[in-house]
Amino acid sequence: MALGSSSSNTKLIPQAYQAMNQFKYEVATELGINPEYKSGYWGNISSRECGAVGGHMVRRMIAAAQQSLANQGGAGGFRFPQEPGGNQ
Repeated sequence: MALGSSSSNTKLIPQAYQAMNQFKYEVATELGINPEYKSGYWGNISSRECGAVGGHMVRRMIAAAQQSLANQGGAGGFRFPQEPGGNQ
């Protein structure tokens, strides 16, 4: 463990861990990543392949969030909230 780091990470939503893990394996399968990851050990997978899995996961989560906002927002679309006292 790196100096100054701690292992006090707590899971806010324990079910999310399993869902994200399943999502990771789904994306890896879609990308055709080296099937050695199916054993649960990712140490033999290149950094490039692991990064591709993470990148595709993020792209799909962003697309899902944008779709959700589009379905909620109507014609206004997404807008950043204004800072108090800022130019409006």
